[in-house]
Amino acid sequence: MPSEKEKMLAGEPYRPGDSELIEDNGRISAWMDRYNASITRSPAARREMLREVFAHVGHFANIRPPFYCDYGYNISLGAGAFLNFNCIVLDVVAVEIGDDTQIGPGVQILTADHPRDPAARRAGIEFGKPIKIGANVWIGGGALILPGVTIGDDAIIGAGAVVTRDVPAGATAVGNPARAGARP
Repeated sequence: MPSEKEKMLAGEPYRPGDSELIEDNGRISAWMDRYNASITRSPAARREMLREVFAHVGHFANIRPPFYCDYGYNISLGAGAFLNFNCIVLDVVAVEIGDDTQIGPGVQILTADHPRDPAARRAGIEFGKPIKIGANVWIGGGALILPGVTIGDDAIIGAGAVVTRDVPAGATAVGNPARAGARP
């Protein structure tokens, strides 16, 4: 029988109050305290800290503190990827951020989801849907990227957009909900 962590990583319904997941979250919380206190350190020094917990950190990737995540080990950053101040990544499943992608301040990337059935929600069940952000994407400040979304290479997401569905490569998506092809 798979553990709650194995179920979480597979995107299946799981119980987040499981002791192994609580322990993992405690480790990342301690790491975030250190990382968020590293604001005066160089991007290279912070990149080494990211490599302590992330699945992958490409050359010249940079996240400006403060930064928040659920586990860290599900996040992959491409070369030259940049996240500005105060970003949140709920990484209960994989989050891939491509090379040279620029993410504005206050962006939230949210893989965590909840059952639509009220009884399942009351039971404390959660699940996740992976998010993939391509290369050379620009995401404006305050945007929300919701579970299961894929954003293609060279796309632009407007500031404050709520991205509820996939955005094709090269498209611009703005609004709430964000629509590809919309004019800023």
